[in-house]
Amino acid sequence: MDISFGSPTAFGRGAWVVGIHEGGAFTEWAGKADSAAGGAVKRALAVSRFKGQVGHTLELLAPSGVKASRIVLAGLGKAETFDAAAAERLAATIVGRLLAVGEESLTFAVDCPAKAKIAPPELAAHLAFGALLRSYRFDHYRKVSDDEKQSLKTVVIATPDTGAAKKIWNEVSAVAEGVFIARDLVNEPANVLYPDEFARRTTALKKLGVKVDIFGVPEMRKLGMNALLGVGQGSAHDSRMVVMQWNGAGRSSGGKGKNGPLAFIGKGVCFDSGGLSMKPANSMMGMKGDMGGAAAVVGLMHALAKRKARVNAIGLIGLVENMPDGKAQRPNDIVKTMSGQTIEILNTDAEGRLVLADVLWYAQSRFKPRFMVDLATLTGAILVALGAEHAGLFSNNDELSERLTKAGSLEGEPVWRLPLGDAYDRLVKSKIADMKNIGGSSAGSITAAQILQRFVNRVPWAHLDIAGVAWQDGEQKPLAPSWGTGWGVRVLNRLVAEYYE
Repeated sequence: MDISFGSPTAFGRGAWVVGIHEGGAFTEWAGKADSAAGGAVKRALAVSRFKGQVGHTLELLAPSGVKASRIVLAGLGKAETFDAAAAERLAATIVGRLLAVGEESLTFAVDCPAKAKIAPPELAAHLAFGALLRSYRFDHYRKVSDDEKQSLKTVVIATPDTGAAKKIWNEVSAVAEGVFIARDLVNEPANVLYPDEFARRTTALKKLGVKVDIFGVPEMRKLGMNALLGVGQGSAHDSRMVVMQWNGAGRSSGGKGKNGPLAFIGKGVCFDSGGLSMKPANSMMGMKGDMGGAAAVVGLMHALAKRKARVNAIGLIGLVENMPDGKAQRPNDIVKTMSGQTIEILNTDAEGRLVLADVLWYAQSRFKPRFMVDLATLTGAILVALGAEHAGLFSNNDELSERLTKAGSLEGEPVWRLPLGDAYDRLVKSKIADMKNIGGSSAGSITAAQILQRFVNRVPWAHLDIAGVAWQDGEQKPLAPSWGTGWGVRVLNRLVAEYYE
C-alpha cells in the first residue's frame, strides 16, 4: 500500500475521512465536507446516534456535490485525550473497513484538535502508521478470491507540514517494517521455518549494516551450550544461535557496563511438540509461534538499523525445534549449561528456559551489556494471570522495569511487573543438580523467571513473558489483523529511543 503526505484542497475521488469532535462539533475539514455536500454531514448527524465518540464512525455513501465515493466521519473523542495512539487506532479502524470493499484510494483529512496531545506532523505520521499496520496480510499459502482481494492501494494523509511529517514517517515506517518482519516469521509454518531457515533469513539484515553471525551445533558444543543443544537433539533440524550487532553509536560494541551495548535476547523454538513430555493435540496447535520472542528481536534489529538508531545494540536468538525422537532429551536427564550450572530436566516441555539460559550467559559473558531484555513465549501460566492484554515483566532492576512499563504504555504494548524472590527461587531447587527446570503446579511464570535470573549475574535484566500477546486467535486488536501480532518491536524500539540514544 502506497502512503503519501500532501495538502489536498478539494474532495476528489475515492474515500475521504474527516474528524468530528465528541458532542458533534465539526473540525475544519468536516465543515468543508458539509459545505461541499450541501449540508449532508449535518443532516446525517441529526438522524444518527453518532456524536463524535472515540472509535465510532458514520459513512456518507456517494454524497452529492463532490467526486468522493464516500465521506467517513470519524469520532475523535475528547480533544485532550486525542494522542498518537488514538490516531493510530482511528486509521486502523477505517482502513480495516475499507481495505477490501472496492475502494482504491483513501484520504485522511483529519485536523489536529486544539487541545490534543499531538502536533499536526505527528498526527499525520501516526495516522499513516496505523493505516499501514492494519493493511498487513499473510496470504502466502492460499488463493484469495476476488471479493477478498485488497483493493485499497493508496492512502494520502492531509497535513499542513508535509516536510515534518515525512521526517517523522521515515522513522515510524522503519518500525512498521520491523513489525511486519516479526509477523511474517511468527505466521510461517514450521515445515518452512525451521532453525536453519530462520537463521538464513536474518542475513537480510546485513544490507542495513547489521553484522550477523550464525553459530551451528559444533560451535555451540564447543562453548558448552548443552542446555540449548539438549532441547533440539531430538529434531531432524539442527539448532542454531544467531548474533546480530548494530553499532549505530559510532564506537565499538565491546565496552563494558554503562558503556556496553544493549542486549535483546529471543527464545526461538520453531516448533514445540513438548518433546518426550508431549503436549496434547489441542495444546500443540499454534506451537509454530513459539519463536515469537526471536521474531521480535529480528524485527527490532531491522527497525533500529533502518532508522539508523544512534545506539549499539546486540540481538541474540536461540533457534531450536523441540521434538520427540530416540535421541531426544528425557525427563530426569541432567544438563550442564554454559555457565557451569546444572539443570535437572523434569519436564521436556519446559524447554524455553533451557534455551535462554545459555544465550543469556553467552550475551553477558561476551558483550558485557548495559542491560539485557529477553522475550519469550515462555509459559501458559502467564495467560492465566494476565490474559492477552499484558506481557508479564520480571526484572532485577527497578529503573529498567519502569522504563519498559512507560514505553509499553505509550506504544500500546503494555507490560505488568510480577514478583521475584527467594521464596520462589527455592521452588526450583533440585536434590541432585543446581536446579530443576520446573517449580511445581503454582506460580509457573515466576519460577520460570527465577531460573532465568540465575544466568544473568548482576547485569540489569528484564524478562518479558509474551505467551499471551505474541499471537491471537481472532482480530481483536485494530492494529494487528493477523494471527502473529509482532508484539515487542514497538515497545523495545520506544525503550531505546526514549532512554538510550
